[in-house]
Amino acid sequence: MVPIAVILLVDPTGRVLLMERDEHAPRAPDKWGFVGGHVEPGEDFETAAWRELEEETGLTADDLDGPLVEWQHSVHRTTDGVDFDTSVWCAPTSITDADVVVGEGRQIVFVEPGVVPHLDMAESTAHFLPRFLDSDTYREMSRR
Repeated sequence: MVPIAVILLVDPTGRVLLMERDEHAPRAPDKWGFVGGHVEPGEDFETAAWRELEEETGLTADDLDGPLVEWQHSVHRTTDGVDFDTSVWCAPTSITDADVVVGEGRQIVFVEPGVVPHLDMAESTAHFLPRFLDSDTYREMSRR
C-alpha cells in the first residue's frame, strides 16, 4: 500500500489548484493531477501534505485563508493494481496563479470546475476530484 497526501486549494471563485504533470512524471505523465505525493517514512499524512505543498508550489500556511483540513481518507486501487492509501486535504486561499512557484510539473494553476471534466486527469484525480467538487466542503469553501 502506497501512502499519498494531496492538497486541493480553493480560491474565492471556486477554482481549484491543479498540476499539469510533465513528461518526466513517474506516474501519469502529461496528465492533470493534485499537488502532493508520497508520505515519507516517519511522516504522518498532514506533515506530508504541508511538505509537498511547499516543495511543489512554494506555498505555506501563511498563504491559506483557513485551516488545512482532511476532506477524505481512503484506499483506492488503480487499474494497474496498485493500492494507494490517499489522504486528501483542502483549504481556502486567496492566492492567484502568479503566487505559485512551480517546483514540479509543467504548470500549477487554478482551474474552473466546469473545465475539470474535459481535462486528461491522472486516475486518482479523476476518482477524487469530481467527488470533492460535489461535496459540502467544496461548496462552503467556494462561497467565501
